[in-house]
Amino acid sequence: MEEQFILRVPPSVAERLESLLNGSAASPEEQALDLSFSENGRSGTFSIGNEQFPASLLDLPCVTESYKTYDDRALVKTADIGQMIMVRGPNESAPDTIEYRHGLTPPMRDARKRRFRREPDLNPELVQRVERDLLNIMAGGTVENGDIQVNEQEDGNQNVSSANKKPAPKPVTKPEAPPTTANAEEPERSDSDDTEDSA
Repeated sequence: MEEQFILRVPPSVAERLESLLNGSAASPEEQALDLSFSENGRSGTFSIGNEQFPASLLDLPCVTESYKTYDDRALVKTADIGQMIMVRGPNESAPDTIEYRHGLTPPMRDARKRRFRREPDLNPELVQRVERDLLNIMAGGTVENGDIQVNEQEDGNQNVSSANKKPAPKPVTKPEAPPTTANAEEPERSDSDDTEDSA
């Protein structure tokens, strides 16, 4: 599999990139293209020609698969893309988080808020205590600081509880009804009898 990423640039930079990739750049200065990142690996600069633009590496809300084809029939998966380099204009502000909230297509607009479940608010101390208790139980021990209710029944208590129970209801049987005969005088006729009478 290949390593791929999405490069999102402003429209003015996109025109210059397209002319550079098509080979119609006039001078060698216009052909200069560079992308460098700072030490944190999330922010950097994108240079095309003599101009520099701020860039940020952002995580996409979901993985995007990319494919290529050699014969316009069969598609071959080439990579899973999970990050995007966003090149901003000189006056645009940097994103406040490393997670991009939108997807790549219009239906995935504001995808992190609309499509994904919010993380539950969990108390880390409670999670650690439950984890310790589960490990103790699996090791054959008991729960520490837990409220355990043990229901012990003595012989006398069992007799009292069985005396207080209601007897199970008996199923009710329905009386058999005599078969009804609506047309007792006339015998049943078939379709073939009707055709003989009409002829």
